[in-house]
Amino acid sequence: MTTGRHRIIRTLALLLMPMLVAVGCARNSLTADQPSADDPRPVVLTTFTVLQDIAQNVAGEHLRVESITRLGAEIHGYEPTPDDLRRASQADLILDNGLNLEAWFQQFVADNDAPHVTVSQGIPPIDIAQEEGAGKPNPHAWMSPLNVKTYVDTMAQAFSELDPEHAQNYRENAKTYQAKLQKVHEQLETELEEIPEHQRVLVTCEGAFSYLARDTGMAEKYLWAVNAESQATPRKVAAAIDYVRANDVPAVFCESTVSDAAMQRVVESTEAVYGGTLYVDSLSEPGGPVPSYLDLITHDTQAIARALKGRTP
Repeated sequence: MTTGRHRIIRTLALLLMPMLVAVGCARNSLTADQPSADDPRPVVLTTFTVLQDIAQNVAGEHLRVESITRLGAEIHGYEPTPDDLRRASQADLILDNGLNLEAWFQQFVADNDAPHVTVSQGIPPIDIAQEEGAGKPNPHAWMSPLNVKTYVDTMAQAFSELDPEHAQNYRENAKTYQAKLQKVHEQLETELEEIPEHQRVLVTCEGAFSYLARDTGMAEKYLWAVNAESQATPRKVAAAIDYVRANDVPAVFCESTVSDAAMQRVVESTEAVYGGTLYVDSLSEPGGPVPSYLDLITHDTQAIARALKGRTP
């Protein structure tokens, strides 16, 4: 009897093992995506991963900072899910970029009692110049390290109001992070000094670098104002080719979330080289090239300076 009972138990264990493993894996996956309900810290919800990383540097260990969109997501045309709305309803503070970046965002705050702060407030906007967005503010203010210093001040103030007990920590974290942002800006300025003034031109697929170009005295040319690859019409590509030729532009670039096919046509028709891929709207996975905002802006500024000096990889 004992032997028979053991045999039955062993057989049941073998049959149940795959189910137990599957349940365990599902639980681990859920835990990785959704922080523990036992975490007592206030929840700050940001609209995309770049803001999440900046905010986390200000928040330190005292707040739980999450992003609505995932790593690698295209922010402009994002379509929220019911789960996104649920998470927003449970947040203690919601941060968005503003400047018309998140056209889908209003539904998150329409019926939500959580405080809502637009982190680009106080930054003088640069209007889009090309026809598809003419007169509207360019939303990519975070592509300037100097602008992000303002983002950080706004976040530190919002966090202090949310959690007064740790207000001093937020101010100190903000000051430390702002020093790192200033260093990135100064390094780019130093490297650009080696480039002839007429060649300090930033030619990209999307017009995401207007604020960086302004801060560093670079001219700017792009194929489309806000991500939409279909806007790379033959006329716009031809205009970019003429611009690159007329200004003897050494290198051109494209962003990670779109195809570089249109910009490659510019390369084929000019003496410019392809300077590399730039990152704008999203961070990469932890093992990728830009797992943090400081990595993103450092990667982009170094790639720009290196390529314009004729030192492409």
